[in-house]
Amino acid sequence: MSLLQEDAPRDAFAELVFFRTELYACLAGRRDALFELGDALLCADGPVKTLVELSLAPEHRRGHGALYGGVNRGRLDVSRLRRALAGLPLPRTAEGRLVLAVDVSNWLRPDANTSPDRLFCHTYGRGRDSAQMVPGWPYSFVAALEQGRTSWTAVLDVVRLCPWDDAIAVTAAQVRDVFQRLYVAGQWKIGDLPVLVVVDAGYDVTRLAFLLADLPVELLGRMRSDRVLYFPPLPQPAGKCGRKPKRGAEFAFEDAATQPVPSVTTVTDTTHYGKAVATAWHPLHPLLTPRSAWASYPEGELPVIEGTVIRLQVDHLRGDHSPRPIWLWWSATAATAADVDRLWQAFLRRFDLEHTFRLFKQTLGWTTPKIREPAAADRWTWIVIASHTQLRLARPLAEDLRKPWERPARQGRLTPARVRRGFRRVHAKTPQPASAPKPTVAGPGRPAGRKNKHRAHVHPVGKQGKPKPTGLITSTSG
Repeated sequence: MSLLQEDAPRDAFAELVFFRTELYACLAGRRDALFELGDALLCADGPVKTLVELSLAPEHRRGHGALYGGVNRGRLDVSRLRRALAGLPLPRTAEGRLVLAVDVSNWLRPDANTSPDRLFCHTYGRGRDSAQMVPGWPYSFVAALEQGRTSWTAVLDVVRLCPWDDAIAVTAAQVRDVFQRLYVAGQWKIGDLPVLVVVDAGYDVTRLAFLLADLPVELLGRMRSDRVLYFPPLPQPAGKCGRKPKRGAEFAFEDAATQPVPSVTTVTDTTHYGKAVATAWHPLHPLLTPRSAWASYPEGELPVIEGTVIRLQVDHLRGDHSPRPIWLWWSATAATAADVDRLWQAFLRRFDLEHTFRLFKQTLGWTTPKIREPAAADRWTWIVIASHTQLRLARPLAEDLRKPWERPARQGRLTPARVRRGFRRVHAKTPQPASAPKPTVAGPGRPAGRKNKHRAHVHPVGKQGKPKPTGLITSTSG
């Protein structure tokens, strides 16, 4: 049943209570331990340093054994939780458009040799050009973006990328599933503006646009500054025989001589970056080759994926007086001046998802536990997402419990960390569906003097050629 039913209350407190009730119903095994773990995560004082210390919070009425038992052996109906997230109120632009951001955040596990399904994750070091590959679990997130400068996002889905996955194909399937759930929940109706999906330079945005061409979505992504695209071929003169050329003049991002007069140019005065000049050219398409992802393309001739190229140039950045231009590619053509301004500002809002990742890791302790099994890591990831969703719903309810050296926050401008600081007062007013713990005693454990003869298996890191498994946690359907 959709959360957008006619008799459902829409005030903030009722939304929070409704989601907490739905979250408890999504927990199929060891639900009381998992639910109280989420409450302890929300009400704990300060950042989460270790997972076991959450069992000391008053909201977690069970022992640390129940905490680890819920994470390792609990069961979570991910499909139902995904539908619940899609039915909640979502942020939109002033024109009523949904803007989704897709990005990958890595749970690094360099020393976990006995943890399966690890990949080499790209990470940045402290110095310049000090990127390195570290083993870990990459997670692909989809979140709805708000308008304006904020650190809030509405996380809708997460999928762990496995060694045998095609990252772009998995992302396309993930976006497709999210859109279908939004359509079923009534968040998007026929006649509404297309959903804008924003990605960064790590994605092949043209291939994503091709895989999602049958959906009412627009793709916007950044391209590397060394790319070369092509205009459509000029029409052949009358009477000329021979095969029509596949492409026209080239458009090199680094060569101004190949760039004709732009189709649209806009100038915007910004607060921090001076003048922002956005220029657009269309239609432009990349040159596809029958290898890599396009090697198994069924047709004899590769498709032509046309779009609009936007170059964004600002006067200055903080700490950098000569900023390089940003190149964007939009999956539609014939962009107007209003479209160009809307698109580059929407791309800047994509970085709000980085604030969410920082909150997950530094405050909520998403990557803190030393979990061995990927299924347990997926389970803990969904608990963190559900907790972040409760913070978003409690945003208009929480008080600003600021410290003496902090500035007062304006009405409605509390950050997620400051909402969490006052969530305990909101939590005391909400119903608690978890039942009281039953008295028990600790198990006997391993007999004294007997060693563990069951050694954990060491798993390799990197790409593996085995079929993709189907399961409750790793599946993208729902």
